[in-house]
Amino acid sequence: TSGEDTVLKWGLLLVPVTTFALGTWQVHRRKWKLQLIEQLASRITAEPIPLTLDPMELKGLEYRPVKVRGYFDHSRELYILPRSLVDPVREAREAGRITSHPDNGANVVTPFYCTELGVTILVNRGFVPKNRLKPETRLNGQIEDEIDLTGVVRLTETRRPFVPENNIEQNRWHYRDLEAMARVTGAEPIFIDADYRSTVPGGPIGGQTRVTLRNEHMQYIITWYGLCAATSFLWYKKFIQKAPL
Repeated sequence: TSGEDTVLKWGLLLVPVTTFALGTWQVHRRKWKLQLIEQLASRITAEPIPLTLDPMELKGLEYRPVKVRGYFDHSRELYILPRSLVDPVREAREAGRITSHPDNGANVVTPFYCTELGVTILVNRGFVPKNRLKPETRLNGQIEDEIDLTGVVRLTETRRPFVPENNIEQNRWHYRDLEAMARVTGAEPIFIDADYRSTVPGGPIGGQTRVTLRNEHMQYIITWYGLCAATSFLWYKKFIQKAPL
């Protein structure tokens, strides 16, 4: 009947209208994500500030460079693994390639006593390959002196799907559980990634902060606008031109 045809006609028009709205929403989401990435890039390259112990302030300082002075307690190392070496130059060179890197290993997290603050925090000293995991294989890098250290604040993580549980007994950590790491080491649940300049010969390679924000909005924009165009064309052919489909 004509009434049913009218309902069908305007009901089907909702498909291109909806897909157009979803595409437009993704345009705004992409703009927001690009601004967030820009802010993050400017934050991680900012001048370091003294580390604060205020938990509320720390929550707003993730990826912010901070500076501390003190010394490491190498007897209580923790290992986050598996990890691959963060090398921005190599990653830019190999962007888009399907490659596998043989340099899999771990990040070494070491308690660091801050002499000026009077507390012990956790420092990700950086990457070591699997054959250098044991401290005795890198004794030259186990610095004992009091040092100035710069790194970026990192907050605790929740376990993502398919990531194994942390095995505290075997000292195999797969994600940053700051409360658990603090209990094991006696440190405060404060964690920083040491920067690349902290690297010493024979020691872990610093600068292992991987800044990643998924930005797939352009794919979604193309998908939704593409569906809008296709369904609009079909609707026009059927209901305006009355062409058989």
